[in-house]
Amino acid sequence: MSVVVTGAQETAAQLIRSITLLEANATKVVAVNAGKVKRTAAQRVSGRKYLPAYPSSITYTVSRGPEGPEAEIGPDKGRPQGPLGNLIEYGSINNAPIPHLGPALDEHVDDLVRGIELAAVQAFR
Repeated sequence: MSVVVTGAQETAAQLIRSITLLEANATKVVAVNAGKVKRTAAQRVSGRKYLPAYPSSITYTVSRGPEGPEAEIGPDKGRPQGPLGNLIEYGSINNAPIPHLGPALDEHVDDLVRGIELAAVQAFR
């Protein structure tokens, strides 16, 4: 008995192309949404008399993690007032919290999910 398989190489090549496209599109989705979270967080904390430089300390980076693209969003401790991020977000015994990073992420999570779903559909058409 023998089995003849035709089209396996073409199918494998198409699968590789789809995975490559998915990774590229997912990276774009993560980057766009990280930018949205960054801007929203900065807007939420802008206009504070004692935090004039803090909003511009909020940055993001996108990298490839072990499971795909990921973003790190938050204040850059090397920028003016950046080291205050944790204190501002969560407060202290002397300062009320000003939640801005968590709520900004919550505001955009649905966009991220929809974007990833669309990237998957487009990649595997």
